[in-house]
Amino acid sequence: MQKNGLLTRLDTAFSRDQAEKIYVQDRMLEHGAELWAWLQEGAHFYICGDASRMAKEVEATLKRIIQQHGGMSSAEAEVYVKEMAKSKRYARDVY
Repeated sequence: MQKNGLLTRLDTAFSRDQAEKIYVQDRMLEHGAELWAWLQEGAHFYICGDASRMAKEVEATLKRIIQQHGGMSSAEAEVYVKEMAKSKRYARDVY
């Protein structure tokens, strides 16, 4: 995928394999401005995995990034994510 230009970046987050736990939302916050820029350019956002904690925390972090870097209120960020879902740019595959 990288050779074909489809994948330009890969960040990993390991919460079980090392002493310092790193979560997906940590990586998202580290690169919040870039994530926001991608969303503005039409990026799609998918959450896959644990529904009880991980998915909720990742979605909350996404909304936090939209608020912070998009200059939106909490309500506006909620609407933004709902609009992404409507246009099939936001999806969840959680269990």
